[in-house]
Amino acid sequence: MLDHQRISETLVELADTLVLGFDGIDFLHTPTERCVQLLGVDAAGILLIDQWGTLSLVAVSTERTRLLELFQLQNEQGPCLDCYHSGQGVACADLTATPQQWPRFAAAAREQGFAAVQAVPMKLREQILGALNLFRCTPDAIPAEATAVAQSFANVATISLLQLRAL
Repeated sequence: MLDHQRISETLVELADTLVLGFDGIDFLHTPTERCVQLLGVDAAGILLIDQWGTLSLVAVSTERTRLLELFQLQNEQGPCLDCYHSGQGVACADLTATPQQWPRFAAAAREQGFAAVQAVPMKLREQILGALNLFRCTPDAIPAEATAVAQSFANVATISLLQLRAL
């Protein structure tokens, strides 16, 4: 069961950046940490587009996640990339199943101990800044309610980043 009080507090914490000066990269660790603490996932990571139009790794909750996200970028294959390019959520409840839509990514995920993934876009209207990846160590779909909360965290983070860029 989700802790709605802590979720509300996290949304306020993320929104506080709209009025305070903040470091965008340090700020992005908050949604990854809160996803792990509150949503029943084992790890989270964020890929974000830079000023040159390249996706880069900006925040992770664990070292295993960092390695997997870098693998995804280097091999140009995985759910976060598909999510970024489509602007839609992307999920795989069982990375151990075959056939797999991202065979190299699925193998790398399994090597890092992950068996399920959910990616949600970081976007405002049609502007997509990146994607937030959620990982589980057991093969099981990430619940819709947890995915919706992760999407809310991603939305507020996106608005904050766009505000920072505008300033």
